[in-house]
Amino acid sequence: MPKWIIDPDHSVAEFSIRYLTIAHVRGIFGAVTGVIDFDPSDPTRLAVEARIDVTSVRTGNSKRDAHLATADFFDAAKYPEIIFRSTGVELVGGSRFRLSGELAMHGVTRPVKLDCEFAGPVKIPEAIGGETSIGFMCTTCLNREEFGITWGITPMQGGIMAAGEVQVMLDVEADLQG
Repeated sequence: MPKWIIDPDHSVAEFSIRYLTIAHVRGIFGAVTGVIDFDPSDPTRLAVEARIDVTSVRTGNSKRDAHLATADFFDAAKYPEIIFRSTGVELVGGSRFRLSGELAMHGVTRPVKLDCEFAGPVKIPEAIGGETSIGFMCTTCLNREEFGITWGITPMQGGIMAAGEVQVMLDVEADLQG
């Protein structure tokens, strides 16, 4: 089975969460790493282990980024990584599939499903690296309360500070090893 290494320079995990019931806060984790076992000719054998460094979160507001690292949210000192391990894949059609797995975040592990689309492989020109690469674009919706992240959920003046539902978008590029 071909092994692919996630390229942290070209991979991101993004999120969007409703804030004060009137707007969305968006953020990005820039430190995504991991290994993908994948044969494009047989996508049903896909296996993924990906890790996200929670201290790499950026929302465009350094004060908010620092707050996200505290025990109110990710508790980076205690839980420095978000980890995803796949458990199965269901082909949807063409290059689309649904990836099942276990997501560990904030000391809680829960099953999740990601809607994904595969692209590649492509051979990168030698002048800019020369590797063979694949890409995955995945989305899901999580309830942060299920992972014990509950700060700001309590109603205040008819609304909440931050919603429980979080939209997640992943763009992953991985390079063939060996």
